[in-house]
Amino acid sequence: MKKASTLSQHDISLICHASHGDPFSVLGPHAGTPESTSIRCFMPTAARVTAQTELGQTLGELNQLAPGFFDGAVAINASDPYQLLVQWESGLCSVRHDPYRFPLLLSDLDVWLLSEGTHLRPYEVLGAQACSIAQVSGTRFAVWAPNASRVSVVGDFNHWDGRCHPMRLRRECGIWELFLPDVHAGANYKYEIRTHCGEVLPPRADPYALQAQLRPATASVVGALPEWVPPCAQRKRANALDAPISIYEVHLGSWRRVTEEGNRWLTWDELADSLVPYAKDMGFTHLELLPISEHPFDGSWGYQPIGLYAPTARFGDAAGFSRLVQRCHAEGLGLILDWVPAHFPSDAHGLAFFDGTHLYEYADPREGFHNDWNTLIYNLGRTEVRNFLVGNALYWLERFGVDGLRVDAVASMLYRDYSRKEGQWIPNVHGGRENLETIAFLKRMNEVVGVEREQAITLAEESTAYPAVSRPTFAGGLGFHYKWNMGWMHDTLAYMARDPIHRKHHQGEMTFSLVYAFNENFVLPISHDEVVHGKGSLLNKMPGDRWQKIANVRAFLGYMFGHPGKKLLFMGCEFAQEREWNHDHSLDWHLLDDPSHAGVQRLVRDLNALYRATPALYQQDFVSAGFEWIDHSDAAHSVLSFMRHGSDPASSLLVVCNFTPNVWRGYRLGVPQSGTYREVLNTDSNHYGGSNTGTPLGLASALAEPCHGKPYSILLTLPPLACVFFQRSA
Repeated sequence: MKKASTLSQHDISLICHASHGDPFSVLGPHAGTPESTSIRCFMPTAARVTAQTELGQTLGELNQLAPGFFDGAVAINASDPYQLLVQWESGLCSVRHDPYRFPLLLSDLDVWLLSEGTHLRPYEVLGAQACSIAQVSGTRFAVWAPNASRVSVVGDFNHWDGRCHPMRLRRECGIWELFLPDVHAGANYKYEIRTHCGEVLPPRADPYALQAQLRPATASVVGALPEWVPPCAQRKRANALDAPISIYEVHLGSWRRVTEEGNRWLTWDELADSLVPYAKDMGFTHLELLPISEHPFDGSWGYQPIGLYAPTARFGDAAGFSRLVQRCHAEGLGLILDWVPAHFPSDAHGLAFFDGTHLYEYADPREGFHNDWNTLIYNLGRTEVRNFLVGNALYWLERFGVDGLRVDAVASMLYRDYSRKEGQWIPNVHGGRENLETIAFLKRMNEVVGVEREQAITLAEESTAYPAVSRPTFAGGLGFHYKWNMGWMHDTLAYMARDPIHRKHHQGEMTFSLVYAFNENFVLPISHDEVVHGKGSLLNKMPGDRWQKIANVRAFLGYMFGHPGKKLLFMGCEFAQEREWNHDHSLDWHLLDDPSHAGVQRLVRDLNALYRATPALYQQDFVSAGFEWIDHSDAAHSVLSFMRHGSDPASSLLVVCNFTPNVWRGYRLGVPQSGTYREVLNTDSNHYGGSNTGTPLGLASALAEPCHGKPYSILLTLPPLACVFFQRSA
């Protein structure tokens, strides 16, 4: 064992100073003579190291060649297993497996797919994966950092010392890998990276981490990969274009809080026990959660994520989130996640300048920096970055079984000049403003989701007139299933904010959406963005005294549920929250003690029930056959009337809205068929806090008197600031 080492002092020095780019060439077992193998290790603060068999038999003591660096020849083959008995300077002893005796981790196929950017599930081989190798349990780490000169795993298992566990570089794909025995779920870790210039960067969180510490701590946490969730035919039917979809959009941190316990958040399990039954009772079909990927700043509401693969620790661990999804599905609710591939923050522990180069982001700030949000933009021209994001989409859909992804800020991704002045953006290769890399990425993502998770849906928040967002890629579209109708949202809210006396001059704000309603598969959103940043709550957008404000909210909600398109309502709007939304505080649930607020809540519950029970309101949302104007020209009375049709003509519904505080008696309205038209919902009902005005007995018989181009007509009493639904019977 006193044989002189053949290792150069230069290699030893590089290992001791965490500067060696190929630690496996130095550390671990190295074949010497046919009868012996040289074992080398570096363990700072170790005083003595002895090699032994897995059964504890001594093989020999290693020589200390430098502080913490040990080397010695033992009588085993280089492929034989062994352990290291370490006596530390403190006097304590421990037995350890040598990380540098284990073989390559990534298969040749994984390396090829990762380098090509076509690995559909990169999270299965990158990040921290708890596993067993050669019957030794531990965690395999792998991280993409192609321009680093050295990468080490640091964590609470090695005192965050970058000298202890430098990784092996797979040069074919720029990925560093290392198996650490006896590191298990719950361990905190990061990557310490030395750049090609020799600078040691602040430790980086794992881009593929499955869990993370709760802010302000920033470490990644070794977690178990969730089990694959099999496809479900029931969820496919519930997400279909001809299904009723009414979405309750929720910010989990402020839906409810436990005020008696320091205003704390609810846990995943508490949300499963309270939010899920509430949404089900209210008749919503889906929950949509503002981003739950780990994010350092509460005030970003999750829209500046750093841990795209890690459900936020604010509400518990990833297993808790899995239970929430399962509870949703058990109760017949779908769950959609807000997903943010548009940008990411520049926090020192995140993706920015990850390996000392602009790895994930565009290098030129004219392409890679968002002026609006002070965030960085993914370089979607890089195959590995696209793969990171496409794999992330599949991860949530397959490993947690969520129903869909609402893709945030698509408009900001599609245009290179988005929110930029002349000279502050770089045209594409054809000289245009479209971001061709983004277009290719979105198509690729939607195609992969469509093939690999047929039941799932994607929804685009896209605020421009970019064509065919929700059309298949084979037809020239981007491939989304649904697109948010931002134009409808802005126009209708602008109209509702006007004093009713002026509305007659702006009737087009309520009707223009029908000009383009069938160009895309639209969702009608009243989202979080409309009740924050000084915009006021939905209630406080409305004009008039308190009664009129509440009545306007009810009328608007009625019009929304009658209009073609799937529905989305942000939390609090369902009971006319008064205060503007504040992410640090619970909704004002005490308002439900007020009959007028409770009435709005009952209305939303009944609108959802009517919507789900009436195929005419959802079956043909995206074709013109599902909608028929009766009259959109009565601006003088601010009245709109239309029919909604399903595949069965007998199920058609008549919708009439009066956006003035006046009662219009003896109002004649054309209808396409004879029969009796029965009121099935009136937003002015006293059940909802209204004046209980309406057509006597809620019935109107069609007369053979043509009107509005229809062969029959009915006489109605239109209640003030209200929307009324009528069902025809023969």
